[in-house]
Amino acid sequence: MTHTPNTGAPPTLPAIPPQPSAPAPTTAPTAPGSRNSASPPAPRRTAFAEGVDQLRHAATTEPGRLRIMGAFLAALVVAFGAVTAWQMTDRATASDAVLTSSQPLTSDAADIYRSLADANTAASSGFLAGGQESAATRDRYERDIATAAAKLVNAAANAAPGSPSTTTITKLNRLLPEYKGLVERARTYNRQGYPVGGAYLRYANEKMQQEMLPAAQDLYTMENERLRADYADATPYPWPAIALGLATLAALVWAQRRTYLRTNRVLNHGLVTATTATAVVLLWLTAGHALARDHLNDSYDHGVRSLAVLHDARIASLKARGNENLTLVARGAETTKVGDRTLDAYDYDFTRDIDTLAKGLTHAQRLADDDTGEKPVTAAVGNMTEWKKRHAAAREQDENGNYQQALDMVIGNRNATGECFDAVDRNLATALAHEEAEFASAAGDGRDALTGLPTGAAVLAVLGAAGAVLGIGRRLSEYR
Repeated sequence: MTHTPNTGAPPTLPAIPPQPSAPAPTTAPTAPGSRNSASPPAPRRTAFAEGVDQLRHAATTEPGRLRIMGAFLAALVVAFGAVTAWQMTDRATASDAVLTSSQPLTSDAADIYRSLADANTAASSGFLAGGQESAATRDRYERDIATAAAKLVNAAANAAPGSPSTTTITKLNRLLPEYKGLVERARTYNRQGYPVGGAYLRYANEKMQQEMLPAAQDLYTMENERLRADYADATPYPWPAIALGLATLAALVWAQRRTYLRTNRVLNHGLVTATTATAVVLLWLTAGHALARDHLNDSYDHGVRSLAVLHDARIASLKARGNENLTLVARGAETTKVGDRTLDAYDYDFTRDIDTLAKGLTHAQRLADDDTGEKPVTAAVGNMTEWKKRHAAAREQDENGNYQQALDMVIGNRNATGECFDAVDRNLATALAHEEAEFASAAGDGRDALTGLPTGAAVLAVLGAAGAVLGIGRRLSEYR
């Protein structure tokens, strides 16, 4: 046995043969159109979707349900208050417009027509008097012209720019000085004894009858339409606000019942506050609007309608008086064919105007709702009846060739038709003043019934919403 000497070196280990390395994994090519086996990251959900999930999860717990209930009740109370304030503001504005804007402008338009018609009547009366025209007749003519001009200025200041009313007012402002110039020329020639003065007066009357009075009638009609539109805005029931108020009240009652069933507590002070505030607004809304509507309807039925009839009657009397005077001015120069008869044109128009006056007075008597309003209308009927008798007598004298007697019976100082016309006009003015006072009282009460309602509804709605939030918050504190 051979002994190997120990040299102190470590023993030599046999070499380990190298192992074959594993082949590197290869990625198989992806066929066109095939999906990658690795899925892309899921898209992030929107905040709205996450919020819906959170809300759905919250609705499964009592605190979550209470929070949702509180927010819903508060929003409902605020919405009720906002809708009430909005609708009542519109109606209050329309009610104020009826009282302070549209009806006064309608009366101004009627006064423009009346002033123009009366100026035409005064001009013809002064012409008939010739050089003996009284100062009262001249002053009446000048006063009517000044009144018409002032009313036109006021109407122009209150009319919407570019509206049909503005166009009509501009036309009347242009025609008024033209008419006045024709009247002055007619008077000048008449005082000098020239027959052409009558032609100028007839031309002025034609301008008045065919251009100015129709324009004034159009203005009156347009202002009446504006008045009716304001009434239409002021009187409809606020159904959206009423329906929302009932829904809010029902929701609050349901919430209190639910609270009672879960806690056996009869009252929740916050919810009681919200319910009380909502009930007060709802009662105020229904009662206030019903009262305002009643007064406004009364102002229309016993004010506006009566005023319109009386204005029409007064205008008919003015036109009748003007045609009566022109019958003597024209002396048969103007005729009209009625069937197979040839009649004096101005006398024929007088007959139609006096018939219109009679119908208007009868209608005004039916509309009068008290003795104070009916008395002057009844007196005007008696004046009109006497007027017709005196006119027939004057026409008989004129047709028999007694022109001076006919003239005295029309513009004379005693027992003339002019006295009857003045009495009719005076009584109608009295009736108009009474009906305007009746209108102002009723329309003012209607407007005042809505005073404070929009602001009060908004304040109470905020108080009710706060009560709902605090009431639900009190319940939530029990879960902490």
